[in-house]
Amino acid sequence: MPADPAERLPCADPSGPPGEADELSARDRRILDLESRTFRYVGAKERAIREEIGISKVAYYVRLNTLLDEPSALRAAPALVHRLRGRRTSGTGAAGADGSHRVA
Repeated sequence: MPADPAERLPCADPSGPPGEADELSARDRRILDLESRTFRYVGAKERAIREEIGISKVAYYVRLNTLLDEPSALRAAPALVHRLRGRRTSGTGAAGADGSHRVA
């Protein structure tokens, strides 16, 4: 008798146990790692985004914003995700007065 097809599917329910569908991709882990680093020179972060992750800075920030709402990202880097969520929702936050500081 064949096995139940539901047993072979990855868990898609976010309240259920973590499964393959709930894990971060390698690119998503690289995004979180890069975001946790400090860059000393102007343009160094944008260069690292292009060279290390291979996407545009716009695509990087769009994906980062999406990651901040994913439970798997919160489990992978809770301090970073909480810090960035706070900066994202704060009206005054850590953004520079000239608007040059990007907030995820």
